[in-house]
Amino acid sequence: MKRAIVTPADMAGAALDELKSWLAITTTRDDSYLTTLLHAATDMCEAFTGLMPLSATCEEMLAPGTGWQALRTRPVQSILQVDRRDAAGTLSTMPVADYAIDLESEGGGRVRLLRDGGGVAVVRFVAGLAGEWSTLPASLRHGIVRLAADQFEQRGTAAARTAPPACVVALWQPWRRLRLR
Repeated sequence: MKRAIVTPADMAGAALDELKSWLAITTTRDDSYLTTLLHAATDMCEAFTGLMPLSATCEEMLAPGTGWQALRTRPVQSILQVDRRDAAGTLSTMPVADYAIDLESEGGGRVRLLRDGGGVAVVRFVAGLAGEWSTLPASLRHGIVRLAADQFEQRGTAAARTAPPACVVALWQPWRRLRLR
């Protein structure tokens, strides 16, 4: 299953302001780079915790078949639509009567195709713990800022890290969800 983020979370407002405050940056010269670091830190937070921190509209492709298939991204807030991509690559919206959806209490989302029409299903949905930066739990928010700041400060040096520092791991650890694959 592949995922594509159709509409990413907005990092240009409060998130960028918080990172710039942490780094004591008052100019706008590095805003684009800092926003990129925030997106990367958010992606790393998701990879570590198993939870998408901020709401984003996503698409995942599901294999053909009529059994229930779970979306890999969590927590799913809503499933917007299901499309079918045929062998030629043509995308068409499936009628609601051709599929069933299930939003699970622990944040999972599942889709069941009721008719196997061939091709892959493309599910568009909204996922994320918080709708905006200010409502993201403080430990996740602070870990993202700390990681982005660390990457900014270590850029271009031999000391640049490939994994989150221990202080960030400690902030994110209570949110970590492990799944057997």
